[in-house]
Formats: sequence, C-alpha cells, structure tokens
Amino acid sequence: MYSIQCKRIYEEKTDKDGFRILTDRLWPRGITKERAALDNWAKEMSPSTFLRKTFNHKEENFPLFEKQYWEELEKNPEKEQFIALVREHLAHENVTLLYATKEERFNQAVVMEGWLKEKLSEEAKEHSA
Repeated sequence: MYSIQCKRIYEEKTDKDGFRILTDRLWPRGITKERAALDNWAKEMSPSTFLRKTFNHKEENFPLFEKQYWEELEKNPEKEQFIALVREHLAHENVTLLYATKEERFNQAVVMEGWLKEKLSEEAKEHSA
C-alpha cells in the first residue's frame, strides 16, 4: 500500500519518496532544480500570499491557518485535477509533499496531507457503496 507523506525539501531524495510535489508558493532558498528533484510544483494549490503572511509559521497561528487553508483548498478550481494526480500516483508509488520551513508539524504540507487523505477516503467510500 502506498501513502502520502511530508518531508523537508532540504532532505535528500530517497527511493521511498516516490512522486515528489513541492507545496510552497515560493521557490525554496538555496535549492537547485536538480537537487529538488520535483515531479510537480503545486504552486496553485499552495496557501495564498495573504494566508502565508498571516500564518508566518507561528505555532499559535496554526489552528486558524489550518482552517483557512482547508477552505482555500476546497474552493480551489484546480482541486479535482490535483486530487486525480495524487490518486493516480498513489496507485503505484508513494507521494511526498515537500515544504521548506524548519517546522515539521505546523506547515501547509501537513494540512494538505490531511485534506488529501480525507478527499481520497471520501472517494473510496463512495466507490464501495
């Protein structure tokens, strides 16, 4: 069974990464395209500039950021395409959501991971019903 996982883009790529998606709107400092080894840059699925600046990677802002980013993901016109891309790759490999921040628990990739897992779970329930 393949899974969705989160990882800092500054960590070395491994075989377990599978399909690598950058979840940041801005390109990470000090990372070359070769080192990033991206399969996809989900720039349009990343948090809006307003949300990113409001959150400012502060733990105390995370609950509100999570709620607002989830709402942005729900309203994103590219969400169905993005979910389909992730679903397609999960059929044969892991999907790794990459982020640049040093904060491992409070970032947009963690929110996106939870959102994707919920969407894919809902789809699975609909198909098995």
